[in-house]
Amino acid sequence: MNPGESVVGMPDRLQKIQARVVAACERAGRSASEVSLMAVSKGHPPSAIRELVDLGHVLFGESKVQEAKLKMGQCPGSAQWQMIGHLQTNKVRDAVRLFSMIQSVDSLRLAEEIQSAADKASKTVRILLEVNVAGESSKFGYPPERALEELMTLNALPRLEIHGLMTIAPWSPTPERARTVFRKLAELKRRCEDRLGAPLPVLSMGMSGDFEVGIEEGATLIRVGTLLFGERRYAKATAEAAESEEE
Repeated sequence: MNPGESVVGMPDRLQKIQARVVAACERAGRSASEVSLMAVSKGHPPSAIRELVDLGHVLFGESKVQEAKLKMGQCPGSAQWQMIGHLQTNKVRDAVRLFSMIQSVDSLRLAEEIQSAADKASKTVRILLEVNVAGESSKFGYPPERALEELMTLNALPRLEIHGLMTIAPWSPTPERARTVFRKLAELKRRCEDRLGAPLPVLSMGMSGDFEVGIEEGATLIRVGTLLFGERRYAKATAEAAESEEE
């Protein structure tokens, strides 16, 4: 896909995903209004994002701060952006400025960096704690018990608002294999709520290959990219432009 090229069949793709969300909610005895759909726009051009906004969709997830910076100015102001990728400490100041939520807080050190940047900006930052439920060495995220251990310290950071938990299940061609991971994250959320004495409204779990299982296990936010946009062909050009900007 060229940077100016739109995604063929975007309305149809969005409609089909929304129908699957409704069906999954019906199976779980839930209302579809309880589940937010995030369009994972990393590696996709501003033209595709603009097309989705025209269709009424406004929530987008990005994984790289520099890529997001390049695209945001080319997209409608109504778009809402959240950080879902691993956040390096040297990108925290920009992330605090650009995103309405940071879903990938995976350590106390990172949380303290966000706190410092938010304090300087006189801003409150909504966050999710990323949890590596499956313990994969290739993925970032809190070990579940450490997230629980550090929860009260994290909650005491005055510029941060903990809204919930996020996880990425191990890839599998069989979506059902993600169920145990999602179930464990939902249970951890309940334990965190008990410790805090307050609800955590967001459970971000489920992507293109397993979002229906995520919904059945309690997800309130699903992150869908490939099913909506197709394969990423814009990423290389965007990455090269971002690197040039940083030089």
